[in-house]
Amino acid sequence: MAVSMSDDEFENLVGDALDSIPEELAEAMSNVVILIEPRHPEDPHLLGLYHGVALTHRDTTYAGYLPDTITIYREPILAMCQTHAQVVHEVAVTVVHEIGHHFGIDDAWLHAHGWG
Repeated sequence: MAVSMSDDEFENLVGDALDSIPEELAEAMSNVVILIEPRHPEDPHLLGLYHGVALTHRDTTYAGYLPDTITIYREPILAMCQTHAQVVHEVAVTVVHEIGHHFGIDDAWLHAHGWG
């Protein structure tokens, strides 16, 4: 059975996951915002999505861009979890996974190292 959780509680879990990022990495994040949405409109099972120009691909021509976005999708995470503890874990993994993309890390490496 899916876990039921208020929007505010889920948002707090995302905040906790962001707070767990080592300070030097958090400070290195640049021009990125974190969003929480109910569900991805085209892929309802997607847990998170990074959209932007990874730090490793930015060069001297990188200027005037809108912020990158990391979107965490609440409903599919809640639907796949059976306990509150599983939601906490899945939110943390999803947040780190998408931040990894911001730093230019690909899915293969993230999956191989337990981050999604």
